[in-house]
Amino acid sequence: MKIFHFIMLFILLAATSIQINAQTCKPSGGIRGRKPPPGQCNTENDSDCCVQGKFYTTYTCSPAVTSATKAKLTINSFQKGGDGGGPSECDNQYHSDETPVVALSTGWYKGGDRCHKYITINGNGRSVKAMVVDECDSTMGCDADHDYQPPCPNNIVDASKAVWKALGVSQDNWGDLDINWSE
Repeated sequence: MKIFHFIMLFILLAATSIQINAQTCKPSGGIRGRKPPPGQCNTENDSDCCVQGKFYTTYTCSPAVTSATKAKLTINSFQKGGDGGGPSECDNQYHSDETPVVALSTGWYKGGDRCHKYITINGNGRSVKAMVVDECDSTMGCDADHDYQPPCPNNIVDASKAVWKALGVSQDNWGDLDINWSE
């Protein structure tokens, strides 16, 4: 009977290990940066422009979504002419910086499955609900479609100014904040 329990424990541990490994998100590849043509990379909100020859890691996945998914909050303008580039993926529209909207890294965006759904963002001791309107592309970048910006890391919630204001973050600290989010 002890052998049976030992075998069952071993099988349970092995299955758990496989499940944990299946939830791990690893890089899917990379791209080499191309220098943007003059005036083609919008640096509003301190956005980065691609660097010629620099290697940028790409991802097709994001960490598993939980009741408190850890992420990096970044800032993006979803308005026409803003550093977000073109219209939002979900509705082909631009959105005011005064509206709480976000773009999610490719894996979390789930091919648009989260479009127009609200997520709750917790950070700086506060929380805010924001609507998903766009993808922060983790698979591509450094081209005109991506405003000559690098691919997003796989753990990004790219938020409008309204989200940063609602979280009570002083404007001089906007741009990079550790947060948790949930559906």
